[in-house]
Amino acid sequence: MFEKGLKTVDLYTDGACSGNPGPGGYGFILSYNGHEKEGFRGFRLTTNNRMEIMAVIEGLSTLKETCNVNLYSDSKYVIDAIREGWVYKWEANNWMRNKKDKAVNVDLWEQLLVLLDEHNVELHWVKGHAGNPKNERCDRLAVAAYLGDDLIDDEGYIPEE
Repeated sequence: MFEKGLKTVDLYTDGACSGNPGPGGYGFILSYNGHEKEGFRGFRLTTNNRMEIMAVIEGLSTLKETCNVNLYSDSKYVIDAIREGWVYKWEANNWMRNKKDKAVNVDLWEQLLVLLDEHNVELHWVKGHAGNPKNERCDRLAVAAYLGDDLIDDEGYIPEE
């Protein structure tokens, strides 16, 4: 439930990878009161799921104050992990998905949980590549990011995740 008195922003996010793992990127669009801000970044070697989470982290991190946020993502991994409470269970179980399997992308989930505590976030799943203009724009930003010349290392990526 959104809090009265706070700004309400829309955040569209997407992650993309060429191969999985492979070069990857994320893109986001923040919209507030008719204004938009875009962000994107590319990485030499990462996974699609990492880019999906990172897009949300970077979008929320761009906010300068606590906000109500409508988060739009085509990532079932991100949306369901939060909405269904999986990520909170993993955290409570010392980042184990079950008795024998470790959760993956823990470094990013930890960052995202802090931001989810800071903002009031409502989750909206959108079908990818289905004509949603802002989702399509985020996809183009993510792809352009990993096709760019200034790729950086994804320091948290651990092969075999």
